[in-house]
Amino acid sequence: MNLPPSCHKVLTLYKFMAKPLQNSRFLSISYAMTNTAEIIPDSNGADLPTTPQALMQRLRELGIDYTLHHHKAVFTVAEAMEVERDMEGAQCRNLFLRDKKKNNFLVVLRNETEVDIKKLQPLIGADKLSFGSADRLMEYLGVRPGSVCPYAIINDVGQNVKIILDKSMMQASCVNYHPLINTMTIGCVPADLLRFIESTGHTPYVMDLTPAKPDDKVE
Repeated sequence: MNLPPSCHKVLTLYKFMAKPLQNSRFLSISYAMTNTAEIIPDSNGADLPTTPQALMQRLRELGIDYTLHHHKAVFTVAEAMEVERDMEGAQCRNLFLRDKKKNNFLVVLRNETEVDIKKLQPLIGADKLSFGSADRLMEYLGVRPGSVCPYAIINDVGQNVKIILDKSMMQASCVNYHPLINTMTIGCVPADLLRFIESTGHTPYVMDLTPAKPDDKVE
């Protein structure tokens, strides 16, 4: 089994299963609760308000089990789908939005769930939605474009972001998101995602987004 050098010195400290796929798109490691440091190089996300290591520690403190996948950096849904297609569970995307009153929204949904931003507005209580800028994203959620995820709500200490979760996504057996950085993906059960969000003081709103589905295009 070929593991990153950073893993070798801590193998005996972890209870995990690691299985590199034949095409080597990613390395999967399932973690149980532990008191040791996360197997992530310190340079990955070390400059973020909350590091991936700190997030993993928070999950363990909450008793949340997860599977961590290491992979190449991905910046688009298409790139993410390529590295995530063999991962168990729902593959998801995240929309960081703001409205004309400068209210912030984080909409988390399955890749298969299509939404029209204009139709989404009345569903989530927004007016004239647009995408938040990279600066606004870092200010409120502490992540960069390409790394947006529901876990970033940990950085919204001022409770300035409303988080919306796709109902169909939350019905999956497992949900997958970046842990604040786009070179990794972690999977957990939906109930544990809700528990994490609530632990930050936020209320997760699980909503049926089908009314926001785009109209069929006329050929």
